[in-house]
Amino acid sequence: MKNMEFTPRKEPVIYVVEPYGGSVRKHLPSLPLVYWDDAAVTRGDGIFESLLIRDGKAANLARHGQRFINSALALELPEPQLEKWEEATNLAIADYFGPDGQGEAKCTWTYTRGRASTGHPTAWVVVQPIDAKIIEQRAKGVKVMTTPRLWQVAEELPAKTLNYAATMATLRLARGKGFEDVIFTDPETGLVLEGATSTVVAVRGDKLRTPAGKGILPGTTQAALFEYATEKGYRCKAKEITPGYLERSDSAWLVSSVRTAVRVTNLDGTRLKAPDNAAEIRDLLDAALAR
Repeated sequence: MKNMEFTPRKEPVIYVVEPYGGSVRKHLPSLPLVYWDDAAVTRGDGIFESLLIRDGKAANLARHGQRFINSALALELPEPQLEKWEEATNLAIADYFGPDGQGEAKCTWTYTRGRASTGHPTAWVVVQPIDAKIIEQRAKGVKVMTTPRLWQVAEELPAKTLNYAATMATLRLARGKGFEDVIFTDPETGLVLEGATSTVVAVRGDKLRTPAGKGILPGTTQAALFEYATEKGYRCKAKEITPGYLERSDSAWLVSSVRTAVRVTNLDGTRLKAPDNAAEIRDLLDAALAR
């Protein structure tokens, strides 16, 4: 596992993106950006992407960019001009890290339907510190509660939207019960779907498995991991997975852009054994994101 120096910064770096392909401009974090009638505030109507910044570059950028476009098309937002989002990202990275470019940070792309009074989208990029809790979870893993997902996720809308209210409420409920994260299951079949903000991966020997089914947002980090792991001789595929399958696996992981790989140490009160190859799995994902 790659150990990065964690150096929090006092302020994030923000760049506003002109959504129709115009200029990008720096925005002071002490000044307001979103208006009271912005759809992000009134309806959670918009999309986002979270990217890992490592050693001066955005990891897995092409996959994030394609998912960002897909999300915008699904919500009928004007298609993002990716070159402008990448320009804003690179400027924010340079401002945040300075000339050395070393270390890690979190980058978020946010794109909303905008103000009701103007009809123009709102768009911005932020580079900011990674929360210390995330660094801790990478090292120690998380206790996870499974729960049926009781709201509808449209199969025809594979978008990473801003509307996370129900997910955040479920996470608060889980934390109140002594867990640190959630894995959602299908309320009809009981099959595993995905984590609250992550993709589930099970490891059995040289086999890596991720859940297949309806209502699962394709994971950019999981895709990068499976592509690289396949080249290294692992057998990777999506299949229907039950919570019991996770318990019986050598290890179970939540993978996502900024947390990277976090091992599930406890599932619904059942302690999961620590595998001998935990460091190997983390290193595999680090190498996949470094390409």
